[in-house]
Amino acid sequence: MGGGPEHAGRSALVLTEGDAVELLAYLICSARTQVDEAAEYAPLRLLTAAGRLAEMIEPHAGDRLRALLQDVRRGHAETSVRAGDPQGYVDRLDALCRTLAAHLLASPDLASPDLGAAS
Repeated sequence: MGGGPEHAGRSALVLTEGDAVELLAYLICSARTQVDEAAEYAPLRLLTAAGRLAEMIEPHAGDRLRALLQDVRRGHAETSVRAGDPQGYVDRLDALCRTLAAHLLASPDLASPDLGAAS
């Protein structure tokens, strides 16, 4: 990610190796489990992973990013049950997407990654 003023003086590493392996294992096992589960579980598993990642990143984040991560964690909690209100579930997912988009648009170093930098 960018090296702007919000990143100055902080380590770029926000996950320990153990955290990264935990998240990797969860995603891989979720992919396998999804083959046999109802399709409606896929978004819940992705939100669980996003919530866990937000939890791992939060202690290392600046104030602005920490606010977004708290919104992600709150959004995950609010969307954890779909059956009773499918439209409310979709509405909460849409709201979480809007929150993320607003954060990215306000962060020029995150909104326009230099895709050519890795080549």
